[in-house]
Amino acid sequence: MSGLFTAAVAGISWCFCTASASLCGAWCGNDKPSTVPPSATSGRKRSVLLLAISGVVALVFQYGFAPNYDKISWQYLSDAWTSGCGTDASEEIMKICAGNAGVYRSSAAAFVFFVIFGIAAKCKHTANREAWPAKYVLFLFLCVGTIFIPNDPIFIPGYMWVARVGSFLFVLVDQLIILDIAYNWNGSWIDKADQAELLEGVGKGKKWLIAILVSCAIIYITSFVLIVVMYLKFGGCANNNAFISITLAMSFICTVVQMTISETSSLLTSASMTLYATYLCGSAISLNPIGSCNPYLDEKSTWNIVLGLSMAFLGLMWTGWSFTTSGQLGGRNDAANDRDRGDEERPKAGGLVLDNESSPGSHGSSEGSKSIGSSWKLNAILATICCWYAMTLTGWGATEKRGDVANPNVSEVSMWIMISSQWVALLL
Repeated sequence: MSGLFTAAVAGISWCFCTASASLCGAWCGNDKPSTVPPSATSGRKRSVLLLAISGVVALVFQYGFAPNYDKISWQYLSDAWTSGCGTDASEEIMKICAGNAGVYRSSAAAFVFFVIFGIAAKCKHTANREAWPAKYVLFLFLCVGTIFIPNDPIFIPGYMWVARVGSFLFVLVDQLIILDIAYNWNGSWIDKADQAELLEGVGKGKKWLIAILVSCAIIYITSFVLIVVMYLKFGGCANNNAFISITLAMSFICTVVQMTISETSSLLTSASMTLYATYLCGSAISLNPIGSCNPYLDEKSTWNIVLGLSMAFLGLMWTGWSFTTSGQLGGRNDAANDRDRGDEERPKAGGLVLDNESSPGSHGSSEGSKSIGSSWKLNAILATICCWYAMTLTGWGATEKRGDVANPNVSEVSMWIMISSQWVALLL
């Protein structure tokens, strides 16, 4: 009787497992038979899923593992997580530093993963969609391996500086994402206005145009209110006043230039960039290490973390699901290659052999002549997102009032990195 019960449970469990795997595969875009390679979309979605997993692991390391480092019985592991944090630091600073190092471990593992497979995708355009079970296992080994590596010098200050540079690049990438969303938003409502004019009569499309103007007004008013708040809260020194004034001036100039010179610009894209520039300015001045310039210096900025992770989430969603991602990434995308290879992936019967088996050398030559896809650019974007969420969760490496133990001036350096990335984004 027990044998029958065990067999029944095993059978039901197998059904549930296969159904779950099937649903997960369908969600990731792989709804084809096993004999057909997964689509380019599945590769993008699985990459995004892996990056999301790395973010969860980073939070577990930061808020679960690191605060209890002193309870670890293995002295080597405890020393590895606190190396580079200073010998005379307080217990609180040591835990914050260990938490930051935990974030760097997960982020670095994902960063190395995407760099490796970005290079692989550059050499072979289908690499991003293949062997994903093995890729997840590799990422797991990378995360586990980083646990035993001392902070100094690989993570603090090594990867910490890599993440700062990568975050600078992410700000520029995020600008393209916001512009793409704004262009699509504007174009969609203009199309709706044209359809309303065509189907419902003259003047019926004005409601969509008015909606665009109202949206622009809301975004501009929000930006202006935030700038006023920054003047009131952070206007205690020359640096902050200069940053806020430059943000206001450059946003106005960019709006005028886009509306008068560029034929493809719209007021909605200009408004979106103004709000983005305001956010970057606020993030920069919140990193100011001088007490008279930053009234919230001793407080943990939860809003900065929430907004920063929201920007990373926006980048993830755009990268994985946007229909315009392939076009924005540039080059020849994998989806196009899928269409070109349609006949090759669906062999036809021709005599005693399949058509694609009749000439073994023909497939290789045609494959070699194809343009390399843009999957490597996808991996590059995801690598910069790894850097951005690492800096967001660690406050750009700061662990005390004037920076972290590894570099006492880190907050000031991070402030300049953030504001300079804003200037470059606006100039572009």
